[in-house]
Amino acid sequence: MEADVVVAGAGPAGLFCAIHAAGAGCRVLLLEKNEKPGAKLLLAGSGQCNLTHDGEIREFVTHYGDHGRFVKPALMSFTNRDLVTFFESRGLAMMTEDSGKVFPGTRRSEDVLTLLLAECKKHGVTIRCSEPVETVSHGGGTFTTTTRTGQYHSGILVITTGGASYPKCGTTGDGYRFAEALGQPVTEIAPALAPLLVRPFPFAGLAGISFERMRFSVWRGGKKLADHTGDVLFTHLGLSGPGILDASRDIQPGDQVRLSFVGEMRREEFAADIAKRAAGNTGWQVSTILAKYPIPERLNRKLLKLSGIPEELKCAHFSAEQRNRLVTNCTEFPLVVERLGEFSVAMATRGGVALDHVSQKTMESRIVPGLFFAGEVLDIDGDTGGYNLQAAFSTGYLAALAIWKKMMEKPA
Repeated sequence: MEADVVVAGAGPAGLFCAIHAAGAGCRVLLLEKNEKPGAKLLLAGSGQCNLTHDGEIREFVTHYGDHGRFVKPALMSFTNRDLVTFFESRGLAMMTEDSGKVFPGTRRSEDVLTLLLAECKKHGVTIRCSEPVETVSHGGGTFTTTTRTGQYHSGILVITTGGASYPKCGTTGDGYRFAEALGQPVTEIAPALAPLLVRPFPFAGLAGISFERMRFSVWRGGKKLADHTGDVLFTHLGLSGPGILDASRDIQPGDQVRLSFVGEMRREEFAADIAKRAAGNTGWQVSTILAKYPIPERLNRKLLKLSGIPEELKCAHFSAEQRNRLVTNCTEFPLVVERLGEFSVAMATRGGVALDHVSQKTMESRIVPGLFFAGEVLDIDGDTGGYNLQAAFSTGYLAALAIWKKMMEKPA
């Protein structure tokens, strides 16, 4: 079969690229290894599909680590507002939470996928499922895409196979292999938006406790790398939650994460405050003093135990050494990261097709003309909150726009 455009991978980037390329008049063939398209999209936002985030699109670039500058042209070409309009104009209302996260009004990923597939059908996109791409090659200005059932020839190939996270969804890193086969450099990949496994983890018995806007810092070799503020969740094995997931892209095994359980108070402020309270209430137990701070009761008892302070200890006998240990554990509790969660639990992939060899204005390879990339297969990983899906839609759209222009410039 021949087509103008072959798209490998029917995730959000592939579907969006196919819709807009076909809408411009291209013959588009979309190949998908799974039985149905959009397997990972159905899991987005725990099945509720956090599509994007509210706010000014120019501020989005700060949510992609060091690669925000690369993705900026794509974001500006198809913004969060454009994405909301795309769905709402086709009958799927959007809703924005106080946190800024944007969801379909139905809170159903299935409704998002159904709409995208309807658009593919409307514009004549041919979708072939259960047909994984095995090899790709290029010669004489033509791409040959081989599957188990045949070969497809096209002047343009778009690789939108996703990353390597959630491999049960079919995202097993195939796109990296295809890129390298075509001479496209690929950077080392690793899990991104991943929980942290801590060993020993003294709070395993408190799994499920969460903290809103917790302050924490990351240290390596005795030097502080960064301060963070975000929601943190205790798991049975370590730390998770949006704040930890967002910070994980810059965390390595052996790093130390220091947690503050006392809200906005800094160490010095907390130390002075607890010393004042203890001195003014010598007959109280230290545990009663600690209960005056925004610390869950079970964590309160655990912090006292880890600080070597009996629950019944009175403030009159609260030594400076004990107080210093408690202050440290309440404001800078140190946890050593054994490793990050693996691809099976990571929400995204760090690394991928090297950005130096892809045009940020078109998503076309700088090495192989007619070869395009979009979505997570690129070395782009965003924060939680809809930023990764927005990047997938925006890069897919920008690639389609460049493909249409390329086809228009092609000699008849």
